[in-house]
Amino acid sequence: MAIFHGLIPKAWPPDSNRIATMKLASLLSPEAVMPRVPARDKKQVLKLLAAHAATLVPIPERDIYTALLNREQLGCTGMGSGVAIPHGRFEGLKTPYAIFAQLERPIEFGAADGKPVDLIFLLLTPAESNTEHLKALATVSRLLRDKQLCENIRASHSAAVIHDLLLIASKNEDVA
Repeated sequence: MAIFHGLIPKAWPPDSNRIATMKLASLLSPEAVMPRVPARDKKQVLKLLAAHAATLVPIPERDIYTALLNREQLGCTGMGSGVAIPHGRFEGLKTPYAIFAQLERPIEFGAADGKPVDLIFLLLTPAESNTEHLKALATVSRLLRDKQLCENIRASHSAAVIHDLLLIASKNEDVA
């Protein structure tokens, strides 16, 4: 082992939690929560999300929608258990943004588990920001693996309550 002295980083093995330190409150504003969204399919919900996102970020709706469709063609962003995390990178963004949608009815999204999706967390990140993009994805992915949180969100129909549930769960993650 002496041969490798100095070659192994002090924090080895890497801490898998280190990448997921992004604060949800910095991504998701109360205005970005959309409860009870009526959508019949994936394209329609992506269009609705793009339209809402365009009211919050300096990116045209069409550009957001096109980027989301292109990303879905690379591979479905449905992570299973009724949750999807569509995402894209955009020139002109300075910080990451998120939109959260709770659908009125689950829709087919092409998730690996074959289950329809009813909770969608859209992430928009700066084009040149690889680390922030990964942190945001990891933060949201870890948060939405919490089955109890997802059930609590599904039981709510208030944007304010859903926003609070997400932020409280995120703060609890930070402490854990």
